Amino acid sequence: MSASLPEFPWDTLADVTALAKSHIGGIVDLSVGTPVDPVAPVIRDALASASAEPGYPTTAGTLALRESAVAALHRRYGITGLAESAVLPVIGTKEVIAWLPTLLGVGAGDLVVVPELAYPTYDVGARLAGARVLFADSLTQIGPEAPALLFVNSPSNPTGQVLGVDHLRKLVSWARTRGVVVASDECYLGLGWDAQPLSVLHPSVCDGDHTGLLAIQSLSKSSSLAGYRAGFVAGDATVVGELLAVRKHAGMMVPRPVQAAMVAALDDDVHEHEQRERYRQRREVLLPAFRAAGFTIDHSEAGLYLWVTRDEPCRDTVHWLAQRGILAAPGEFYGARGARHVRVALTATDERIAAAADRVTN
Repeated sequence: MSASLPEFPWDTLADVTALAKSHIGGIVDLSVGTPVDPVAPVIRDALASASAEPGYPTTAGTLALRESAVAALHRRYGITGLAESAVLPVIGTKEVIAWLPTLLGVGAGDLVVVPELAYPTYDVGARLAGARVLFADSLTQIGPEAPALLFVNSPSNPTGQVLGVDHLRKLVSWARTRGVVVASDECYLGLGWDAQPLSVLHPSVCDGDHTGLLAIQSLSKSSSLAGYRAGFVAGDATVVGELLAVRKHAGMMVPRPVQAAMVAALDDDVHEHEQRERYRQRREVLLPAFRAAGFTIDHSEAGLYLWVTRDEPCRDTVHWLAQRGILAAPGEFYGARGARHVRVALTATDERIAAAADRVTN
């Protein structure tokens, strides 16, 4: 099985990582979207409060967690008509993305559609299931075959592009007429800067009908819970029920203390707003610095990354940055169309972000 998987991309950065670390001022690691800010006390307290419970958690999650997810999706993103039974906690969204085709029974001969520039795990998940993969950004590229699963990502990782309501409505309509499940990765949904992202479950997109739709939601970015592995899927209750049935057999359970922490994170908007503001301020430091250094910034209207280019091979740009002690991700990690771009993350401390801005402009 492993022979059919691509090389893990981050393993190819050893040389430039060493170069960046050799900088006299130390490395500024902007290569991975890993949160660096402290977890809010309200979340840590909730985690601790459940730490003495010895029994197994339920795969479906607590009722409190599912109700908090429904309420937060409505309050934060305007999603309506969602029942608590249509929510399922997962062990981080990378896990569910990687295993979603398998969990849905997608297999050999089936087609999975992935964006042309995309988080690599969409492709990996299809490969693990033995399915075929088509990289496509438009419905016309798909042709007459009805895929078994179609991944959508808005705001995009790596580009930060936001898909408009008309595009999403057309996609949902197309998928429904063909019985295609749409899996919308909405990890960065709350981080709109120059555009307002919409969930595939928003009534302006789906008219309140969640049939065939799955929204994949993460607390890693909004609440700095990457280390907790805290995420959930929501949408079509029938599809969620199918996922639940398989996950029960596979023992895919979110630990009970993490579920309690998720309730606290979903119920409290104060810490989420504060974290969003941190990222906004860091973006306002990095974005003009890269432009002043002669970079072009494409898309990047939302999310945790700047999609930058010097109109040269991406590995050359990565090396140029590493000479200045900055580590970034080559755009080719995300597809052939990224060969002349680099992804720069906003996930570093204020001090490190300021250092990066100074280094690229001097």
